Amino acid sequence: MKRLFLASLAIIWANFSFAQVEEVLDSLQQSALDEEIPYQKDTLNLDSLIVPLVVVSPDYIPADDTPELIADRLNCIQQNIELTYNDKVHSFINYFTIRDREFTKTVLRRKDMYFPLFEKYMKQYNIPEELKYLSIIESGLVPKAVSRARAVGLWQFMPGTGRYFGLHNDWYIDERMDPEKATEAACRYLSQLYSIFGDWQVALAAYNSGPGTVRKAIRRSGYKKTFWEIYPYLPRETRAYVPQFIAVNYVMQYPDKHNFTNIESEEVLVHDTLQVTKFLHFETFAKLTGTCLEDMQKLNPHVLRNAIPETGKTYTIKVPLDAKLKLSENRLAILDSSSKVGRRELELLAKNSVGGTYGKDMIAYRVQSGDVLGSIARRHHVRVDDIKKWNNLSSNMIRTGQKLNIWLLPSMQASAAPAPQKTNITVTASTSPAALSPSTKTYVVQPGDTLWEISKKFEGISVEKIKSLNNLKSTKLQPGQKLIIS
Repeated sequence: MKRLFLASLAIIWANFSFAQVEEVLDSLQQSALDEEIPYQKDTLNLDSLIVPLVVVSPDYIPADDTPELIADRLNCIQQNIELTYNDKVHSFINYFTIRDREFTKTVLRRKDMYFPLFEKYMKQYNIPEELKYLSIIESGLVPKAVSRARAVGLWQFMPGTGRYFGLHNDWYIDERMDPEKATEAACRYLSQLYSIFGDWQVALAAYNSGPGTVRKAIRRSGYKKTFWEIYPYLPRETRAYVPQFIAVNYVMQYPDKHNFTNIESEEVLVHDTLQVTKFLHFETFAKLTGTCLEDMQKLNPHVLRNAIPETGKTYTIKVPLDAKLKLSENRLAILDSSSKVGRRELELLAKNSVGGTYGKDMIAYRVQSGDVLGSIARRHHVRVDDIKKWNNLSSNMIRTGQKLNIWLLPSMQASAAPAPQKTNITVTASTSPAALSPSTKTYVVQPGDTLWEISKKFEGISVEKIKSLNNLKSTKLQPGQKLIIS
């Protein structure tokens, strides 16, 4: 009996002070007295305990499980997406359970804030629920995450892809950081990719590197169908993407097997929605409603400047429930005050910040022979740094035919000078044997030109007029083609 009692005294010394050990022994002594077991605390030599009772530390890392066991566990949780087991998957499981346990603890804390939202839209779009784990690979469940390639949000949308799926972004608002809108867009995109490739692992690869890259890998593989068959032909990052996804599936469903226990979940703030049609300064609103700016920021990660702009559109924001109740008591005064503070300062900053797009419209400019960033900037009354920011350029190097996005205020669009043309406008007797008078003007089409761009170069001519003058049935043009412009 005494042996059994001593065997139950196990302690991991690194996690207990001597005072804590004393408390444990006092407790055991009382238990011994209750059960009439002979016991003398003072005569116990702690160093002589042979069989330790393992009190598991939160930092304890279980031994690496066998490949057979992990493969079996993956098989047990597999639903709609194949959870392949191999050495690559095993290495990522080790990474998340051993090498970077802090990352895993962090996403386990955050998951309850976002998984219910993900599950809602995945059900709506009829895609596998296990795709909710993809956001862990993309962003670590951080709605304001920004990658080196400037992909943004929980689902890491690039600007162009985001716009394609309806995610607006400007100086004030970036909807790629809006958990709800970005999640719906991601579900639409994933559903679209699956309809193209018919395999979820391949669709995931396309989500990471783009469908064009995956189609190229499929061609190079001899038109193989599965991810592991096209694996050698994919970019390095994409080759790691699906194994990471499988590993995260495993870890998130077996956290207890790797001693991820007693992790407190972060909770979503209790909130309500508010529709805003005028400028709203978050800090002022928070003060007047008895809440705090941090809560407003946490509920609205897509609002970049702690303010909603007045653009004529209606914005829906989330506010703490207590703030909504306070607002109901004095709505007009609170919203009026919140619409005035900070407005002028932010609007000036928006208009003058490098790469700012607030209140501006985008035009596409095609680089022509002889162009440099300085000349393009002067022509459009913008700064070189603006052009570099808008187009994510790391240097001043540009190439003929390259497309540049340029954002202009409506008042500046008409005054932006057209690019000088070299021998493009000519006075000619004719472009066909019988047609033109000596005063007829023609334009020689340059690489990348469109009818719309050509019409903007000359006053008083529209796309339809150019088509009519040249008997064009479509808008398709060929470099070197001569067009009558008057």
